[in-house]
Amino acid sequence: MATIPSYLQKPTSNSLSNYTKIASSFDSTQNLGFQGIGFRQFSLTTHGKSLQTRVKAVQTSGQTTECTNNSTVIHDAVPLLSSSEVIEKLRAYRGNHESKQNYMAMYSSVVGGITTDSSAMVIPIDDHIVHRGHGVFDTAAIIDGHLYELDQHIDRFLRSATNAKINLPFNREQIRSILIQTVAASKCREGSLRYWLSAGPGDFQLSPAGCHQSSMYAIVFQDQSPHLQEGVKVSTSTIPIKPPQFSTVKSVNYLPNVLSKMEAEEKGVFAGIWLDDDGFVAEGPNMNVAFVSKENEFLMPYFDKILSGCTAKRVLALAEGLVQKGVIAGMRVGNITVEEGKGAKEMMLIGSGTLVRPVVQWDDQVIDSGKEGPVALALLDLLLEDMKSGPPSVRVPVPY
Repeated sequence: MATIPSYLQKPTSNSLSNYTKIASSFDSTQNLGFQGIGFRQFSLTTHGKSLQTRVKAVQTSGQTTECTNNSTVIHDAVPLLSSSEVIEKLRAYRGNHESKQNYMAMYSSVVGGITTDSSAMVIPIDDHIVHRGHGVFDTAAIIDGHLYELDQHIDRFLRSATNAKINLPFNREQIRSILIQTVAASKCREGSLRYWLSAGPGDFQLSPAGCHQSSMYAIVFQDQSPHLQEGVKVSTSTIPIKPPQFSTVKSVNYLPNVLSKMEAEEKGVFAGIWLDDDGFVAEGPNMNVAFVSKENEFLMPYFDKILSGCTAKRVLALAEGLVQKGVIAGMRVGNITVEEGKGAKEMMLIGSGTLVRPVVQWDDQVIDSGKEGPVALALLDLLLEDMKSGPPSVRVPVPY
């Protein structure tokens, strides 16, 4: 066996300056052995010519790596971890990475309980929600110890599951109870509850036929990002909108939404606005769109080709009070052209994350005066008040 001189076995540095050419003449079919996992890279030349024959570099630890074209990088041995060591690593990972979101409790039907240890908030890798995107989700805000519009969100959640052909692991009341108990265990009084239904774990096939049972997950988190009311800019998204069969389902297949948001950020704006196949205004990547027309009418697109926003529907109900007060002349849900939208007195984004956010510019078109509109700000105030002191139909107390 060809050997490496002892002074090369344990280099004092990983810098490129310490990588050393080793000239020798040996049978290239033999193994090249060395000691010390600190060694990273070496190359071989034979009589001044590069060695083109495949060689094998073997560490004393038993790790083997192959190299071609006379160079290779020898990686450190990958450790084999016990289950307790995995948990320790996950806990350390969480501790070393800052996040604006604080995970306070998680429920998993796979383990049949709730945990408040963020390092244990995991799901099986063979769950079809992971590798096939076969899952649906929804979110409810936690405001002053109450879940806002929980029942409205659960109704949409179950409709999404039906359309995604996911069998329920529990009935509606059991799902509702699990969600409330998860929030109670978290002790969170201001935050968000997000929950998923999945085809479940079982295998890596395309069909869910091998899944043992559908699964349910829920997590409570606090988001440190502040809710802002300053006006934002938007752009028309060039990412294709999902067809109605998929856009009306709140599934985990959010790649188009993610790409649309990233495209907007690259343009220096807040969000992209999708148009439907007929060129009418559709929605944003995770929010609905609304306008106040030149005739002072509150406008919102049909929900037949886009996600039926729970917050948007609640805003429509609250907007009736503005009609009674004469702040707006009326309301209409229907097709809205781009020309009508860009020429509106006001434009706004509406969703559980954004609440009501004024839009001051769409592409190159400034919306009216380019300032936050009074209707958008009035609706934001009404929504915030409704979240804090609305009727029992939209506020469910959490038994901490």
